[in-house]
Amino acid sequence: MRNTALDISRLSAADAAHAAHVLHQVHAATLAGRRPPVPPRAVIDASWQRMLRLGLDPDRSTSSVLLQRDELEHRRRSSVLGEVMHTLSGGLTAIADASLQIMVVTDCQGRVLWREGNAGVLRQAATICLEEGAAWSEDSTGTNAIGTALAARRPVQVHSAEHFVHTLHNWTCAAAPVQDPRDGRLLGIVDVSGPASSFHPATLALVRSVAQLAEAELRERHLRQIERLRSVAAPILCRIGGRALVVDVHGWTAAVTGMAPADRLPLPKSFHAGRVWLPSLGVCTVEPLPGGWLVRPDEPRPAESAGRVVLDLSRARRWSIAVHGPAGSWTQELSPRHAELLYVLAVHPQGRTATELAGDVFGDPTRTVTVRAEMSRVRRYLSGVLAHRPYRFSDEVEVEVVCPAHPADLLPHSSAPAVAEARAGTGTEAGAWTRTGTETRTGAGTGTEAGARGGSG
Repeated sequence: MRNTALDISRLSAADAAHAAHVLHQVHAATLAGRRPPVPPRAVIDASWQRMLRLGLDPDRSTSSVLLQRDELEHRRRSSVLGEVMHTLSGGLTAIADASLQIMVVTDCQGRVLWREGNAGVLRQAATICLEEGAAWSEDSTGTNAIGTALAARRPVQVHSAEHFVHTLHNWTCAAAPVQDPRDGRLLGIVDVSGPASSFHPATLALVRSVAQLAEAELRERHLRQIERLRSVAAPILCRIGGRALVVDVHGWTAAVTGMAPADRLPLPKSFHAGRVWLPSLGVCTVEPLPGGWLVRPDEPRPAESAGRVVLDLSRARRWSIAVHGPAGSWTQELSPRHAELLYVLAVHPQGRTATELAGDVFGDPTRTVTVRAEMSRVRRYLSGVLAHRPYRFSDEVEVEVVCPAHPADLLPHSSAPAVAEARAGTGTEAGAWTRTGTETRTGAGTGTEAGARGGSG
């Protein structure tokens, strides 16, 4: 059994009491630095290691300072998840109630916004502070389905002693992230929790399916909004000479004239009416429309080269790239996949072919079609920064990578071989943590040197 991977579903189905005993043994041995009878699951082990690096006490309470009522109501009104609560509730609450569990919905910071389900379990949940306004991120409550799904950006089931904090060893939970289909932003977590005796291996699949239903509903709502904006844009574009396009507030194209169509125009956070510089179009005149923007690019001119790029991977769930150049500065938040690709390019100044990137990111050199498609999307907003054949940052660009304080916290969601090597401190990528946690590169042929600014944890 020592060399057998831990299978919670099979173990619990065979003997729930024995499963709990084994998990307690694994928890105790791992936290004591001993070899456990069986290795913990990879997602659990990675979370436990994060907790140990944070110095979190496994004997701590799960209590947290609750949000004030007005702050809680503000977050509820501001959350896009409020628009799909009927889908989340309809898909999970009745089942949770019948199976002696509760449904919990949090925001992207792990704060509980809503909870519903079995009345008795709701009362039990209050004893561990699983209530509205409470904090359930990993750094607040240790390894748990909500916090670990936030950190890993993937569905997670955590059972009994897989929780880092002893207080939660009598609980089981399954959670899945919900992302905004318009911009890939993490909106929050939907979770089903209950006493450990209510564990069922199918709960995670159910939670994942309901999260996907909510995302599909948001996508359908967005398409209807684009259609409304298109009806407003049509008569306006008919009167405009030259190049112009109409986009919604997230940059998705509703209509275009005089130029090649694109699905989406990357917009900076500080986007506003007036004269604006956009990396893909240059200087543009922007006018507000109901639900979007009218964007009219100036006549084409030679592109101005960007001088400096900062790839910030220091935060656990939000990664970004900032471009600073003669025409101005702008910042773009990155999806997990684009963060992986740009990290690999940043630590390989000489560039990578599509085949090499496929191996770096997917562990499969044959997946070049997928790599080219993703790099095409990246270059839509970094056309003045990225070169190709091979893919690389342009020679005149200075690149800085801001990494987490500890290599093991780099892109914790990622299974890319290149990232895994960096987290383990092996391979070319490990140099990103030389001295300070920041890497600076000037030009494609000058190698790397330690930067002057350390990454934040």
